[in-house]
Amino acid sequence: MAILANIAILFQDLRAQKTRTLLTLFGIMWGTMSVILLLAFGAGVQKQNVKNMHGIGEGVVILWGGTTGMPFKGFNKGRSIRFIESDVELIRQEIRKIQYISPEYSTSRPKIKGPLNVEQTNVTGVIPEYEQIRNVIPAAGGRFLNDKDLAANRRVAFIGNRLRDFLFGANKDVIGKPVFINETPFTIIGVLKKKVQNSNYNTRDDNRVFIPATTFKSMFGHRNLANIVYKPFSPSDSPAIKNGLYELMGKRYTFDPNDKDALWLWDTAEFLQVFENFMLGFQIFLGIIGSFTLTVGGVGVANIMYVVVKERTREIGIKRAVGAKKVHILSQFLAEAGVIVALGASIGSLLAYAIIKLVGMLPEDALENIGAPILSPNVALISLLLLGLIATIAGYFPARRAATIDPVEALRA
Repeated sequence: MAILANIAILFQDLRAQKTRTLLTLFGIMWGTMSVILLLAFGAGVQKQNVKNMHGIGEGVVILWGGTTGMPFKGFNKGRSIRFIESDVELIRQEIRKIQYISPEYSTSRPKIKGPLNVEQTNVTGVIPEYEQIRNVIPAAGGRFLNDKDLAANRRVAFIGNRLRDFLFGANKDVIGKPVFINETPFTIIGVLKKKVQNSNYNTRDDNRVFIPATTFKSMFGHRNLANIVYKPFSPSDSPAIKNGLYELMGKRYTFDPNDKDALWLWDTAEFLQVFENFMLGFQIFLGIIGSFTLTVGGVGVANIMYVVVKERTREIGIKRAVGAKKVHILSQFLAEAGVIVALGASIGSLLAYAIIKLVGMLPEDALENIGAPILSPNVALISLLLLGLIATIAGYFPARRAATIDPVEALRA
């Protein structure tokens, strides 16, 4: 009952200071919105960019042959290392920590012809494992390349969704229809399921044509691979796999295993780790910016509590005279400051939640790069901790002043 009575008295004091109270509540409300929205948008950007990065595949490593940078066993430096398809099977047999691996032939010279348009784009020769490595997922009704396509040198093609739209028009069922690669007819067996991809090599998957590696070799006569792609069982295996590749390929092509120029690897997991570290720093920065705004509201709370303490000096003196201890006065005014902060924070939280929901209702294409804001448990926890800290600091100094008032002097006021 005493708590309810104190809160009732507090609201009477707040009504007496309407302008100051409204400004204080607005400061807390605005600060709360700033913290929640900044952290929520930061979390959304991080999640969306991680999703975009996975468009190229999760934990994928792309391996290219380089140019030797040091002489070795009588060979001068400057030799080009070019892979052949048997290298893939050798790597598969010798390095057991690789889950999937595929050769990749590539050319951008062919012209791809459909009923509506002609496009000059990348044609890629791969094996069925490529689907799991690179997240090349077929849309409903289609499929990716299989072992029978490879064994029979079939003229079948899996095409990107954007290329499908350009050649045939949007929203058309093209499974089983022909597409021409340099006047050679191929049967379309699948279309890429739409995905977001913010990194690539050669060409984005939505504008590529994938055909069996055996068909590619017989059609274009390529002996050397463009590159090799693989996926470790775990990203933590990547350093050991990398060392193994330099040892294995060093023996096969006679270069020093310590010659880092001989091979070039793009480990997407390493880049993802760098990005996540950057986003952690970015989130901390956003939290600090939001806390500055919230601090302004905390100053307003402290000011209004000083006014309340001054106006209730006689009340404090009476309570001290009848036996109230300093801790009772201190806790009373801390609780009252908490009520002000909680009221402003509740309004700010509801408005922030409404904004997050409204932004989340925007079309997916509009959020393709920034992502929808996320009100995650981490965001809520950080916001509550900041609000609790601000409420404690804003209420402590006025409350301490109230608790240290001399009862005799207070009664004289």
